[in-house]
Amino acid sequence: MDNLYGQSETQKFSWSNLPKVAAPAFKSDTFNIAQFGAKPDGLTLNTENINNAIKACSNKGGGVVLVPGGVWVTGPVVMQNNVNLHISRNAMLLFTNDFDQYALVKGSYEGKPSMRNQSPISGTNLQNIAITGKGIIDGNGDSWRMVTRDALTEREWKAKIASGGLVSEDGRTWFPSEKTRRGQSMRGQSLADPGAIVPGKTEKNYDDVKDYLRPTLLNLTSCKKVLLEGVTFQNSPAWGLHLLMSENITLRNVFVKNPDYAQNGDGVDVESCKNVLMEGCTFDVGDDGICIKSGKDKPGRDRGMPTENVVIRNCVVYKGHGGFVVGSEMSGGARNIFVTDCSFVGTDKGLRFKTARGRGGVVEDIYMRNIYMKDIVDEAIYFDMYYFTKPPAPGEKVETPAVTEETPQFRNIEISNVVCNGARKGIFIRGLPEMSVKNISITNAVLKSTMGAEVIEAENITIKKVSLHTSETNPVVYVENSRTVLVDDLTYNKKTNLLIKVNGNRSKNIKVSNTNTSNSVNKVEAMNGARTKSVQLH
Repeated sequence: MDNLYGQSETQKFSWSNLPKVAAPAFKSDTFNIAQFGAKPDGLTLNTENINNAIKACSNKGGGVVLVPGGVWVTGPVVMQNNVNLHISRNAMLLFTNDFDQYALVKGSYEGKPSMRNQSPISGTNLQNIAITGKGIIDGNGDSWRMVTRDALTEREWKAKIASGGLVSEDGRTWFPSEKTRRGQSMRGQSLADPGAIVPGKTEKNYDDVKDYLRPTLLNLTSCKKVLLEGVTFQNSPAWGLHLLMSENITLRNVFVKNPDYAQNGDGVDVESCKNVLMEGCTFDVGDDGICIKSGKDKPGRDRGMPTENVVIRNCVVYKGHGGFVVGSEMSGGARNIFVTDCSFVGTDKGLRFKTARGRGGVVEDIYMRNIYMKDIVDEAIYFDMYYFTKPPAPGEKVETPAVTEETPQFRNIEISNVVCNGARKGIFIRGLPEMSVKNISITNAVLKSTMGAEVIEAENITIKKVSLHTSETNPVVYVENSRTVLVDDLTYNKKTNLLIKVNGNRSKNIKVSNTNTSNSVNKVEAMNGARTKSVQLH
């Protein structure tokens, strides 16, 4: 593949020798759902007819289950071995908004065992399955999701109220049902996770919050040889595509679409999976676009299944909390992931790595190149080990916990050939006092942002051949309690006020080389026990 600047000098692998993914294959026998009594009138509930077609196809050795043109209303669809569910271009598989059609089932959500409503499309312990075509699969997610008034226009808010449901006492939040409102009110209080599976609870114990336990649109668990190709998945109740503990997965030319206000409306979550190829896909969603996970906290560590051997290429993410994301549920680890030739437009963050104390897990050997971004709301490149927790203030004395299995790690990550036109901050790296973010290389990048780069609690960080075009220049680079930081061949604005600020008495071995320091009025400033001598200018 061609790239903008040439390969990174520090690469330890070959982009031409990436992980291989085994694809499914199917017999040509075709089973039309209309022949099983399904009706495309947008009114008839076709759950039984569609599932009967899938079962018949599988029982006869597999083939294609055809969804022809029309609007096919259905309840949950369960995939079977050797079935390719093909959605025609002029077809819409529309999932009913009747919550009673979705049974409560034991599953996994946000990295932990959880009771959920049955996913509109699901499959467990299957082999050789696919969902293909160019049609639409609609999860009817607006019927499930609560939404705040601030997320909608006045006209949209009035339409939402007119559709039914309930409004909170303060008039700020719409709930689909009383059960949804009851579940929402529990969050952050005595029952922070209403769906958590705990000893002694039966399905009946969850009934009063059932509607709150929104399903993912697609859930495939412990499956092998999976293909998702060409289809538009839209309007998911929660996550869009959830691939869990599966292997040999191909996503090609898939479009995942959710409203930007869709709470938990991730595009795709690849969790504890092995051998994954994602190419030519588009995401425009309400949460993270492309997300790598592996379980949360002790359940994730006990599962012990990293997401590994993943290739992501030629994908586009529009709205979303992140373009390419790892975490925060990464307790089983992630490794050998390759991301190339992707574009992010309007996401909150671009390349996003997030975790926190208590997670554990090792994220390592991640390689990203040819990443192009525009109008990023916050950071273009982002590593943070304080996800949803409060970091210490600069100079604040804090006790440093011991390193345990609950301590997360980010290490051995290479980023090269990046262009970002518009962000609040170009680079942000923040580790923990007890566990630095380690061995991060960022080379050949042009970043136009309000602020430049921040490196906090990090070690062995290389920023090389990077151009930081910033509107705020005090400083261009901020370093706090970090070791062995190399800034090499940096380009930045002329008449900059301050090039580098160093903070904390544990900051040392910081080098700035091959950089025109005359562009800055002040070269180095130190504070809170740091010394200007810790920065070497060459």
